[in-house]
Amino acid sequence: MLSMCRWCALFIVFFCFISFAIDSSARDFKTPQQALKDAFPGASIEVKNIVLSKLQVENIEKLSGVKLNTRLVSWYIAKRGNSIVGYAYIDTHTVRTHPEVVLYTITPEGKIDLIEVLSFNEPLEYMPDENWLKIFKGKMLTPDSIRLRKDIPNMTGATLTSKAITDNTRKVLAMWQVIFGGER
Repeated sequence: MLSMCRWCALFIVFFCFISFAIDSSARDFKTPQQALKDAFPGASIEVKNIVLSKLQVENIEKLSGVKLNTRLVSWYIAKRGNSIVGYAYIDTHTVRTHPEVVLYTITPEGKIDLIEVLSFNEPLEYMPDENWLKIFKGKMLTPDSIRLRKDIPNMTGATLTSKAITDNTRKVLAMWQVIFGGER
């Protein structure tokens, strides 16, 4: 009887070890540097740290409908020679109770080019897949665009993730519009 309990205990320990190993390998994400390099191959990346004015914050919040948590933002500007080939912003926000880190890349015309999840600390079944994220490609910020359940479908079973990505896409595009939109 005792040996049976030992085998059961060993099986449980082994199962837990394997489960942990599988779960931790599923959470391998790109570093921000690697994601930027992959998003803008062959481009030089310049970091621009910006302290937003109160007026800029008000304009961003009005355009996006999303509250900003900070006035200090870091944007990445990708260049080939003297030409800007794109912009990137790495946003950290809470989905339900845990943060996710998302890379947003924007074309020089102000359209979403790529959205990539760099870190996701909620259960993985709530993480958006690449096909859903591709829905945002080519979208620009307008009063009626990038709205959950309108032009952006909800992910069944992951409503909070859908809302977080959609709202923060609006916020990032509003920031781009206020900071860089006049430079076009």
